[in-house]
Amino acid sequence: MISSSKLKSVDFYRKIPRDLTEASLSGAGLSIVAAFCMIFLFGMELSSYLSLNTSTAVVVDKSPDGEFLRIDFNMSFPALSCEFASVDVSDVLGTNRLNITKTIRKFSIDSHLRPTGPEFLSGPTTNLVKHDDDGEEDYGEGSLVLSGQNFDRVAQEHDILVVNFYAPWCYWSKKLRPAWEKTAMIIRERHDPEADGRVVLGNVDCTVQVDLCRRHHIQGYPSIRVFRKGSDVKDDHGHHEHESYYGDRDTDSLVKFVESLVSPIALENKALALEDKSGNKTEHIKRPAPSAGGCRIEGFVRVKKVPGNLIVSARSGSHSFDASKMNMSHIISHLSFGKRITPKVMSDVKRIIPYLGASHDRLSGRSYITLDDSTDANVTIEHYLQVVKTEVKTSNDRTLVEEHEYTAHSSLVQSHDIPVAKFHFELSPMQVLITENPRSFSHFITNVCAIIGGVFTVAGILDSILHNTLRLVKKVELGKNF
Repeated sequence: MISSSKLKSVDFYRKIPRDLTEASLSGAGLSIVAAFCMIFLFGMELSSYLSLNTSTAVVVDKSPDGEFLRIDFNMSFPALSCEFASVDVSDVLGTNRLNITKTIRKFSIDSHLRPTGPEFLSGPTTNLVKHDDDGEEDYGEGSLVLSGQNFDRVAQEHDILVVNFYAPWCYWSKKLRPAWEKTAMIIRERHDPEADGRVVLGNVDCTVQVDLCRRHHIQGYPSIRVFRKGSDVKDDHGHHEHESYYGDRDTDSLVKFVESLVSPIALENKALALEDKSGNKTEHIKRPAPSAGGCRIEGFVRVKKVPGNLIVSARSGSHSFDASKMNMSHIISHLSFGKRITPKVMSDVKRIIPYLGASHDRLSGRSYITLDDSTDANVTIEHYLQVVKTEVKTSNDRTLVEEHEYTAHSSLVQSHDIPVAKFHFELSPMQVLITENPRSFSHFITNVCAIIGGVFTVAGILDSILHNTLRLVKKVELGKNF
């Protein structure tokens, strides 16, 4: 059995009797300073231990989120009607999707970007519109020529006014005109404007009556509008609520359509299907006309992870557009790639990595406006986007957040074609990988011990130097006295 005296011999911390020690004011001051230093350094070390330490690397993108990427957007076009606004997607692999509607919503807006009503439902339209085959024969003049001076008067004199807004140079307007004038003469014979007065057909030359066509937001030719007496709604936005016809343009179809408007059942504001003499049903495709000249487009599309284009343009298979009058100015409220990240998650991640998300929605709030005059005609607005994925992983290889950041460069391009708003995107094959590096608890304890021991030792050295200096000063003073 080891005796107590032998056990005491291994004591690292041998004690000096208290009576042999001497306290001093300088030592007390250094002790207080040393204690505060220990507490401060301990707090710094604890904060460092509790904080997230990350490492950043650039690696090949091998993320398991498939070959498609989602693009979310919310854009306002003050001068593009929802009637013809089309969202298209194309890429270098040959994908070409036109007029995407399933994941897109449209709202008519005024010049102040305020919505003028509920969602604009464009609905399905056929690309093959039937016209009369005898377009070259003499068809006469059956419809009324309308202008800004007589339009409102004629609209109030008849229960129903059906108007063809056309342009003489338009191919589709030329094909419609024979059937339109025949229909007007047939309707005039059946429903004499003087005796009946329920319906009349008119036409407006938009190259002459520019202000009248602009007031009714005509952007494509020909546009067939239905005006009902007393149905005009002029509120603080100054828009009208009418219907637009999108069906076949041959004489028989137009006559049946107008007759459906005259019949008492057809006075309801909905699309009708009438039976002809053979018993076949003919659908008259009509929908509410846009109540304002602008359109807000929001939603998302899925694209392949290859260079491609997101294009917003005016599109129709049976209308013509005057490229010199098309204005693709737009304001981007939101444009982002990848999964939607909630504000709470993004806020939490930014506390850890402050620079993350700085370019997630780089175009948000940007405006791209071109003046509506001859000098800015046929202007296509192009955006070139370079997209890079950033992924944040925890120490146990769990993905905390995935987000795509991008750079953007925009330009205005003069073109002879119909102007568009084009977003050209390229995805980088590399990704930024941010990985959490947890701090070891043993490393934390070691640093704490080093802090305490180091401060204690340094304070002891300073105290010894200070004490010896004071003693030396006293000896020198005593020597001078003697």
